[in-house]
This record gives sequence, C-alpha cells and structure tokens, in this order.
Amino acid sequence: MTSKKPHALVLDSWAALAYLQGEPAAEKMGELVADAIERRIPLYMSVINAGEVWYILAREISAATADSAISDIRGWGVEFVDADWPLAQIAADFKSRYKISYADAFTAALAKQKRTHLVTGDKEFRSLGAEVNTVWL
Repeated sequence: MTSKKPHALVLDSWAALAYLQGEPAAEKMGELVADAIERRIPLYMSVINAGEVWYILAREISAATADSAISDIRGWGVEFVDADWPLAQIAADFKSRYKISYADAFTAALAKQKRTHLVTGDKEFRSLGAEVNTVWL
C-alpha cells in the first residue's frame, strides 16, 4: 500500500471471499473493514464483483450461502456500485491493455474512478502496476 491514507476502499471479490471463507488473509481483511467502519471510511464494491462472490459461493456451497454472504457484505457497510457506461469503459480499457479478468477490471476501474485504494490479494492485479493504489492482503 502507498503511504497515503485512503479516503475510501474498493473491495475485490478475492478479499471478500478470503474473509467469508476464513482464508489466511481473513484476519487482515477483518481489521481493514473494522478500521474503515471506525474511521468512517467508505467501502465500495462493484455489483459485478458482488455477483462474482455470489456465483462462486452458490456454485461451491449453495444459493442460500451466497445470499447470506451478500447480506454480510452489505452489513459491513459496503456500498454496491452499479456498472454504468463510464465505469464499464474504464474496465474495458484495463481489460484491453492488461492480462486481467473482466470482473477484476471492474474492481480496478472503480478504484480508479473513486481515486482510492483497491483491497485484494489476487496477484492478477500486479499487472496494473501504478494504475491503481493497492492494499495487498
């Protein structure tokens, strides 16, 4: 992470899933969310990435678990951001220039649009270099 304090955080599906599934990065992710809530730092997630969380959990566990996870994410105070054309255009630009999934491109696009930090542990984001500020889990 850069030394600059974020004014907001954009959560990647990788980060949310790591927390929800109790993976090694869960503790750090929990601390970030708790700190954001305490300091009133807005938390955002693209609806594209929320959908990614849902389909992964529905496929691996059940639709009910996926529904519960989305409710949990909203309970953390995360605002889901719709994918309008300006956001989609930034995501498409990232996808056209970097080896990154389209869903991940939306995470990066949202962080760029909000001019803030992206939270992830997904190494795919390394290809973006300095395009976005990243908080690594």
